[in-house]
Amino acid sequence: MKKRVISAVLAATMVCSLFAGCGGSGSKGGETADADTFRIGGIGPVTGAAAIYGSAVRNAEQIAVDEINAAGGINGYQVSLKFEDDEHDAEKSVNAYNSLKDWGMQILAGTVTTTPCIAVADKTSADGMFEITPSASSTDVIKNDNVFQVCFTDPNQGSASAKYISDKGLGSKIGIIYDSSDVYSSGIYAKFKEEAASLGLEIVSESAFTADSNTDFSVQLQDAKDAGADLMFLPFYYQQAAIVLKQAKDMGFAPAFFGVDGMDGILTLENFDTSLAEGVMLLTPFAADAADEKTQAFVKKYNEEYGETPNQFAADAYDAIYIIKAAAEAANVTPDMSVEEIGTALKGAMPSVSYDGLTGSGMKWEATGEVNKEPKGVVIENGVYVSID
Repeated sequence: MKKRVISAVLAATMVCSLFAGCGGSGSKGGETADADTFRIGGIGPVTGAAAIYGSAVRNAEQIAVDEINAAGGINGYQVSLKFEDDEHDAEKSVNAYNSLKDWGMQILAGTVTTTPCIAVADKTSADGMFEITPSASSTDVIKNDNVFQVCFTDPNQGSASAKYISDKGLGSKIGIIYDSSDVYSSGIYAKFKEEAASLGLEIVSESAFTADSNTDFSVQLQDAKDAGADLMFLPFYYQQAAIVLKQAKDMGFAPAFFGVDGMDGILTLENFDTSLAEGVMLLTPFAADAADEKTQAFVKKYNEEYGETPNQFAADAYDAIYIIKAAAEAANVTPDMSVEEIGTALKGAMPSVSYDGLTGSGMKWEATGEVNKEPKGVVIENGVYVSID
């Protein structure tokens, strides 16, 4: 008797799988979307060298989704979030995207890092899916009209950094080290150099490294030291920045150091002596010590949930979910709509959205996907970020 019941259930399941409408509506390309729930996917590295970024994004997105659901959802519908690890690898990111499509994803809040995001953006474009990335900053990410950014573009970071250094009088002789093998770093460098020239900043040393030569910066630092650099601009990620700071101290080179958002994370790098980062400055859209109520509530909640202070990647991700909500409410979308219908409605609504978030007040978006907001300056003092604006 039990065998007959099991066989009947299996047969019914097989029959159901033959029909597109079985198990939900709004389906497309293997999706099984629930007509009563918005399904938002996230992709980023939660293992590997860049895990600090992906974990922060995943954690903050979950906080935002939980808050939104507790407050009644989006247009009266609940939200489900599923986050996939891509290990900061383009091929694995595409695999993660396909897995999320099978789950029924309707909107993508990702990916976290640039190279994987470029690969996935072509997939979301082909599917007509709305995508908003918290932190992938290359302009190549937004070449398709369905993708929007919460973070600054690389050129914006470069020009904003040069202007900030000039306005604050932080250095008169600038040395630069950048990663010529990375689109993020080289994009920021190129715009910084262009803006620095227009502002009259003197660049006395420019040195590159690649992914194959990112553990010894003694030659680049010696070149800058010999040129008399009093400020080093470091437009790359915190792992390499930590090595630069250690090697600079070992050789007795003590200029000011200035980074961009990729520097965020250096204070939580395992086995890093945080005293080496004392006085390091960077531009970021988020400062955890800001006194406004929204920032302090988020920092408190994040610390309670995950036992640490959120970085700017977390703040961008938290904003990303609420920006999706704002666009969805402006467009009056519902989860029974197809992926393409939702995507078309959301990208049409984005240029009219104005959002006050953790990473900017009155944030607005161009139809190109680029965000308009002001950066904040922070300095590391006694092992924490302190606002300097």
